[in-house]
Amino acid sequence: MKNVFTIILVLISMGLYSQTLEEYFKLAAENNPGLLSQYKEFEAVLQKVPQVSTLPDPSLSFGYFVSPVETRVGPQKARFSLTQMFPWFGTLKAQGDAAALMAEAKYQSFLDAKNKLYYEVSAAYFPLYELQEWMKIEERNIEILESYKTISNSKFKNGVGTLVDVLRVDIFLKESQTNLEILKKKERPLLTTFNKLLNRGEFEPVSISETLEIDMLSFDNGKDSLLVDHPLLNSLELKVKAVEASERAAIKQGFPKIGLGLDYVMVDKRTDMVVPDNGKDVLMPMVTLSLPIFRKKYKAAVKEAQLMQESYSLQKTEMTNSLLSNYEMAFFDIEQQTELVSLFDEQITESEQALNLLFTSYGNSGKDFEEVLRMQQQLLKYDKLKITALKQYKIALAKLNYITAKK
Repeated sequence: MKNVFTIILVLISMGLYSQTLEEYFKLAAENNPGLLSQYKEFEAVLQKVPQVSTLPDPSLSFGYFVSPVETRVGPQKARFSLTQMFPWFGTLKAQGDAAALMAEAKYQSFLDAKNKLYYEVSAAYFPLYELQEWMKIEERNIEILESYKTISNSKFKNGVGTLVDVLRVDIFLKESQTNLEILKKKERPLLTTFNKLLNRGEFEPVSISETLEIDMLSFDNGKDSLLVDHPLLNSLELKVKAVEASERAAIKQGFPKIGLGLDYVMVDKRTDMVVPDNGKDVLMPMVTLSLPIFRKKYKAAVKEAQLMQESYSLQKTEMTNSLLSNYEMAFFDIEQQTELVSLFDEQITESEQALNLLFTSYGNSGKDFEEVLRMQQQLLKYDKLKITALKQYKIALAKLNYITAKK
């Protein structure tokens, strides 16, 4: 039964962001070596189908009689034999089905690898967004603190403020400047991580959206629906079917193989007498039948296929449990970060109001400057926490999309 959740989702503006991120998805899909290797592996497995579903090569043999065998119509000089073996009825089809199903399973693994790559690109993209916003917040904070320093200096010179106020703002200013420098250095590893997913230069520029908005969205991501068409589950189901076909092939391998052939014997004419059909060549159809009397290897092949069916079925159950668990955790993370963004919005609004009141009071009396600085730093903290919650939300949403194989 589907669970319908309605939550307030905080999104980065869909205009610039979605288009840009979609372009990065496309670049990653076209250039990521890991994903490309997965597709090459699928193509390689696909080549197994004609290998196992075609007849074995016919055999052609030639024999020359060093000592000719005398017959009524003349001595035999040479023999040609052509033979084609045929496996038991349905063997080639079963082998071909098994190989084709394994190729389909590999393609499903490729689809999952692509979805996972999209998640990894998202998980590397949003920290860059967070970094960009944090740098803007720190730069804005530095500007505010510098203005505070100017005001506190002025009040101190006029005898209204104290030197302690000047020193306090200077301490916070140096801390903010240091934080900004650290953030600038952090950009390098984040860019490298992102760009390497796209298999391009380490420091290629990355376009990041700057606009934030709050949307009210309702979406239905029932747990039942994720089990319907997930590539990992599809892959394991196809593997079960593939080894079922392998079992059928193994059973048929235990039946006799039939060979059809033709022998052609060259005969010289007799010179000592005249006989009917003198020197007539011999043409002899042949039938060959293999005798699969050593049954141990055939029984082992059937047992192997049966055990692999059980193994893949258990793997599918384990994967289902893992997907459901990860779904719950990802959805909880989405709800948690949504609540936090809402909370930080309220705290930012109230902190700004409190800061304005405190700053007005300080402007009139020259007192409580410490409270002004404390409230300013608290506002800085909430601004950063909101951006981090947005980042975590977007990563959690990307993970949910991966878990549910959302296109």
